[in-house]
Amino acid sequence: MAYPAPLKKLVDVLCRFPGVGPKSAQRLAFFLLRCPREEVVSIARAMVEAKDQLTFCPDCGSLAEKEACIYCNDSERDRLMVCVVQEPRDVLVLEKTGQYRGLYHVLHGALSPLDGVGPDELKLDRLVDRVKESGIQEIIIATNPNVEGDATAGYIAGLLRPLSIRVTRIAFGLPVGGDIEYADELTLSRALDGRREIT
Repeated sequence: MAYPAPLKKLVDVLCRFPGVGPKSAQRLAFFLLRCPREEVVSIARAMVEAKDQLTFCPDCGSLAEKEACIYCNDSERDRLMVCVVQEPRDVLVLEKTGQYRGLYHVLHGALSPLDGVGPDELKLDRLVDRVKESGIQEIIIATNPNVEGDATAGYIAGLLRPLSIRVTRIAFGLPVGGDIEYADELTLSRALDGRREIT
């Protein structure tokens, strides 16, 4: 399809966003073109400000506005428990549950030798240092339930075993409202493994 050059450039840029294909990029481009100029400038400004003002916490790797993130700075959080996640967005998902009140450790990836991601590319040294320095009693591994996430969880468990702390993995299973007939074998297997007593 022949686009005017500025539209083609905008569609090409929007295609770089994860999960955005050419059709979605085209829809977004036309949405932006219909917006008042001030709104488009506001969107662009918010993107630049987020890029300029956000950093990663030196302790846990979560998103932060300043030196340390809001979780590490919160004196009400349980400092004896650390949940290990792959990406900063995983922290936000866990926080939405309102159930977890410990600290976090963000790896910024998962072990994936085919993609050139080994233990040195993840923030595992910092995790070990945190455990040694701060008296952490439990590490909860909340990596994704796939090959890379499982390999990462196993590696972390092995790495922390000599430190004599409790290492757990979040349970995986059937989603609430899901039907068993649509679940795959791995999901059902994990649901059975993660079962608990009904009280």
